[in-house]
Amino acid sequence: MKDSLKAGLRYEHRFVVPSTKTVPALYPEADEFLAMPEVFATGFLVGFLEWACVRAVNPHLHWPGEMTLGTHIDVSHEAATPPGMEVTASVELIDVSGRKLTFLVEAHDGVDIISRGRHERFVIDRSRFDAGVERKRENHRKG
Repeated sequence: MKDSLKAGLRYEHRFVVPSTKTVPALYPEADEFLAMPEVFATGFLVGFLEWACVRAVNPHLHWPGEMTLGTHIDVSHEAATPPGMEVTASVELIDVSGRKLTFLVEAHDGVDIISRGRHERFVIDRSRFDAGVERKRENHRKG
């Protein structure tokens, strides 16, 4: 982590919602999701908020050897957004505790606030993380 990784960092990220990020596209193998309205899916909204947080901190890491992974999310999904609308995520890094990063997050679709809450990420060393995943994979195979 670079010395510049400090609370107070802010970032805005914009994205036009395509039909591939709607509820029916979330799990196309699930008939229940296929029957739901074609609006921005909560699962994709969470990913969008994470993306904004990643973009906010990557310049302050030794990327790609260091990166962050999401460890906790507590957000609302307050309004439906149809495809074709642009959503904007506004994120602020409010706490850096060792490798744990805490963000306030909010998203707006130009008409409504669609989400707000908190998100936590953890700074990882990519090679150490990959080694741990490989050990888990091997232990699972040995089962």
